[in-house]
Amino acid sequence: MRSFASDNNSGVHPLVMEALMKANNGHAVGYGDDPWTREAIKMVKKQFARSCEALFVFNGTGSNTMALQLMTRPYHIIFCAETGHVAVDECGAPSKATGCFMRTIPTPDGKLTPELLEPYMVNFGVEHHSQPGAIYISQCTELGTIYKPEEVRALCDYAHAHGLLVHMDGARISNAAAALGVSLDDVSGACGVDTLTLGGTKNGLMGAECVVIFNQDLVKEARYARKQSCQLASKMRYLSCQFIAFLTDDLWLECATHANRMARKLYDALQEMPDVKFTQPVESNQLFFIMPKEKEEKLHEKYYFYYWNEAIGEMRLVTSWDTTEEDVNGLIEYLKSL
Repeated sequence: MRSFASDNNSGVHPLVMEALMKANNGHAVGYGDDPWTREAIKMVKKQFARSCEALFVFNGTGSNTMALQLMTRPYHIIFCAETGHVAVDECGAPSKATGCFMRTIPTPDGKLTPELLEPYMVNFGVEHHSQPGAIYISQCTELGTIYKPEEVRALCDYAHAHGLLVHMDGARISNAAAALGVSLDDVSGACGVDTLTLGGTKNGLMGAECVVIFNQDLVKEARYARKQSCQLASKMRYLSCQFIAFLTDDLWLECATHANRMARKLYDALQEMPDVKFTQPVESNQLFFIMPKEKEEKLHEKYYFYYWNEAIGEMRLVTSWDTTEEDVNGLIEYLKSL
């Protein structure tokens, strides 16, 4: 069964697998003191204009936990969208690790704005209340929408003016940059975020993310935060070598562009069906829509996907770097047959 459930279900890109096989040759010093990690760090840093530190980790939850632990104290509030991954899909790991209160904010499209945050900028310096400390945003959001550079910049300027720090979960940042036709830096570091998860697992890597730290005040303690978050790999070369492949010849862009194109092809066909109603604009590689329940159930017999909001029958389809034209055409034709 081919899957449209998540880009986590996709395979590993052949060039990444080749890099892993090459790294799997002989012995290398552990914990990052190896040539692959040194090279990968250089390549990550070249993606960004600002001075930064690059630390490789195992997964998205770990990267978010590490970054938020680094920028907060237990008496802080972390603000995120109501649909934010740290609030919905990480089993409370960031809250447990940081001790912070997670304040979720309702949004129509998964994106935070200064206007949405304004009512919560209160009680500064009042010891009876948790203190505003950090903002978490996703690029792309959990609803498939994309923060434009000016939106991220406005949010960061607002946060910093109030003494807050900003972490961007870039699990799908490649899809955002590809969709906007800009660099990875243009939608993250150049906009003023303090930390970034440079995601790879959802875009062709076997299982590797990179926490990029732009705020120089956070760099000194970053390695301790990674270790305490259980994200320091002993055989680091197997994480870092994947990023060498990922960033060579813009493989990240090739993979993300293809995934976005497959999503657009699906959207173009589905929007022509009168009983399909999209609940979010399709801006990246995720599609959210509603159609008759009996049709959804039939589709689920043949294709694997997730229901996003079962109360209203909202479903989510996600395309990946390895989604094929045949996959998309097959789903479209099957829906037409129903």
